[in-house]
Order: sequence, then C-alpha cells, then structure tokens
Amino acid sequence: MSAVPGNFGLLSPVTADPRRHSAAGDDAVVEAVLAVETAWAEVLEDAGLAPSGAAAAIRKAAKAGGFNAADLAAAAQGGGNPVIPIVARLRELVSGDNPQASRAVHASLTSQDVLDTALMRLSAHRVAALREDVAGATAALARLARRHAGTLQPARTLTQHSLPSTFGLKAAQWFHGLAAAATRLDAADFPVQFGGAAGTLAAGSALAAKGGTDAFTRADSLAAKLGLATAPAPWHTNRTSVTALGDALASLCDAAGKVANDVLLLSRPEFGELAEPRAAGRGVSSAMPQKQNPVLSILARSAALAAPQQAAQLHLAAALSVDERPDGAWHSEWEALRTLLELAGGAAAALRELAEGLHVFPEAMGANLALSGPLLLSEAAGAVVVPLMDGGTAGDGKAGDGKARFQEVVDAALQAPRGGQGAEFARLLRSAVPQETLSDAALARLLDPSVYLGESRAIIERIFAAYPRWAAEGTGDE
Repeated sequence: MSAVPGNFGLLSPVTADPRRHSAAGDDAVVEAVLAVETAWAEVLEDAGLAPSGAAAAIRKAAKAGGFNAADLAAAAQGGGNPVIPIVARLRELVSGDNPQASRAVHASLTSQDVLDTALMRLSAHRVAALREDVAGATAALARLARRHAGTLQPARTLTQHSLPSTFGLKAAQWFHGLAAAATRLDAADFPVQFGGAAGTLAAGSALAAKGGTDAFTRADSLAAKLGLATAPAPWHTNRTSVTALGDALASLCDAAGKVANDVLLLSRPEFGELAEPRAAGRGVSSAMPQKQNPVLSILARSAALAAPQQAAQLHLAAALSVDERPDGAWHSEWEALRTLLELAGGAAAALRELAEGLHVFPEAMGANLALSGPLLLSEAAGAVVVPLMDGGTAGDGKAGDGKARFQEVVDAALQAPRGGQGAEFARLLRSAVPQETLSDAALARLLDPSVYLGESRAIIERIFAAYPRWAAEGTGDE
C-alpha cells in the first residue's frame, strides 16, 4: 500500500515492485509505529515503570491485527498525524485484555517521538535491503572496469569526440559515483527520537521520579531494542539526520542516473556500443514489435529525475521548522522521505540488473573511435609537432608560427567529408613535417590512440583503492 489507497505504482514503474511497496507502504508504517510502542513498553517494564506483563499485553494487541491502514489514514486527519489513531486503537485493544497495561501505552511520549522513531526504523530496514542491490551493482561495475581497462572508446566532451579513452575507465567512473553515494548512505545515522510534548522531557522526568532509570537511559534502551542509534538530545526541530539520509538517497539516484544516461546514449543503434540485458516481456512496444527499449535505464533515469525534488522538500521542511515542534513542515517530510526510499530502491535494483547483464561491443567502440581517427590525437600531435614547425624547419614557415600552422592543418582536415577527416589530418601532418624531422614510425606512434590514454589504468585502480569495500566483490569473473 501507499499513501493513496489502491496506489501500487502504476504511474511510477521504478517503484512498483511489491517488495518495495510492502517495505515502505502504509502497512509498514503502521507496523513500525506499533514496534516503537511495544519496545517502549518493554523499556518501561524493564525500568519498573510499568506493571509486570504490560509489554507482553501490548505486544499481543499489536500483533492481533485490527489496524486497517486506510481507516487509520482517514482518522489521522483529525489530529494531523497517524500516531494518534494508532495509539488510540492500541490502547483500546490492550484495555479490553489488561486495563492496567493500557496505562503503559505511549506513556510520556509524544506523537513526534513515535513517528520519527518509526520512520527511522523503517528507513534503516529499507536501506539495509537496498544495500544488497548496491553491492551487486558496484561489483558488476568493478568487473566491467577491470575487464575493459584496455577496450578503446572515444571520450566525448560536450557531445563531441575529444580524446581516446577506454570503456574500462567509463565503467570505473560509474563505479566511483555509485560507491561514493553508497559511502554517504553508510554514514547516515538512524537516531531514536525522544523529548515528550515540547522537547523538555518533562513527562519523562516525572515518570523517572517514581523510580527506575532516567529519561536519557530509557531513550538509549529504546534505541538498542529497535536497532537504532542513540541521540544526544531530542531533535524535533533539528532535522539534519533526515536531510542527510535524503541527500544520500538522492545521491544514489544521481549515480544510477549517470549510468543510465550513458547506456541510453551508447545503446542507440547509431552508436551500438552497449545493450541492456534482455528479459521476457521487457523493452516491448505496444505498437512496434521490433522495438527493444532500454527499459532498465529508463526506469533508473526516471528515479534520478524525480529524487532531487524530494530531497529538496526535506531541506525545505527542515529550514521551515519553527518553535519546539514544527507546524506543517514536519508533516511534509513524511511522504518525501518514503518516496526517496522507494525511488532509491527501484534505481538500485534496476542498476544492478543492468550492470550485471550489460552487453559490451568493443568492435562498435573501435568503429566509432575510427570516425575521428588520428584527429583525436591532435592534442598529442600538437605537443610534438608545434615545436618542429616553430623553428621554420617544416616547409617555408617562419620561426614562431608553429602553433598557427598546426591549427591550419587541423582546420583543413576538418573540411574533409565526415569519416575521412582523421585520414586527411594524418596526410596533411605528414606533408607539413619532413621525415628527417619526424619519421613515419614516430608519426604512426604519435597517432596511435592506444598510446595516448594518459593515466587511465592508474585512475581505475585509484578509484578502487578509495572504495575497497565496494571494489573487493568485483575482482572475480561473472
């Protein structure tokens, strides 16, 4: 389920996997709220602040059912948040079985304590699940980078051929972006929320006066029971944990979007350098039976395009938090955070399948490289040839005009028909520089794209060294 009854992701296919909806949908939110209330009852009972058996009674009621998400959503409008009707229903069920235990339900908490903690718990579980897809994707990208470290491909800058490069370096940069985003996600904390009605822990302190542990120790115990991080203080209006998590999720979508953008371009028939893995029913067209659409990339890109606005919403809400409890800003976070969780999960899953099954066509990469041919080596050639032309030793040129004369050669080559410009550049360059100054063998080496790859291999290994955890799984063969 999602916020709208009957919404299963029909208009958001990247999030439509039922497993992701069940992990972050309305039923999951209800379950997380009940888990917080149950764990809190255990904390109170452990501290001697709730009757013996209260936690068991609350746990039994929470698991008994009777918490219909659609009904609770409608009831939540009355108080402005879903915790109020959930707690009312829980207290009703507990009272029918154990009236004494019902007093422990929600004792000294406020709705924001429970919902913030519940959403942190839900987020922690969802992030743990999507990390599996991230690990699979990074491993696959690392394998591609290593396997194709020497596979020549034209680098493209501002849409045009620029210099020779390798597909291995491109895959390593894909890995770089994803591993960096995953590292940010690893750094996200999922803190427990506590503070009571106004963030002063007044009710919690009053409860502690009856005996047992202090309010901070109880909050730490709640965190431990839920598998969350402790917090130094209530954070009702300090939303950095939420925005940091949102930023990490959006960064993950960004990284997936970069890969998707490149695959969408390079899988076009005009390029033919890459192709998505095929699967039954995927990539079909409703009108054209021959179409094989790159749907995995399309889905990942859709997530990348949608995520930034959701992250911006979290920052907007954080910036507009007022007083000691926010009026509306907090409420606007909930759906944005959940949507980011779903988008990141969908993007990671699509990217993993894409990376693990990506088809690479080195021959097409080589053919595209040949379209520019030796012209791609003009930077390298210029560094060697310009000084030779500068001294007036080539033709009848004057000393000091080597750079201008070399540019004339390049410009003349660019006037040749497309596809023949590289060969014309090599011919003109040969004519401009005498063999006694630059031999045929030296010129051929100068115009060999495999020689002018800079530190491509070293860059690949430096990227892997920076993210050893994510690179380690990509050392084997598929």
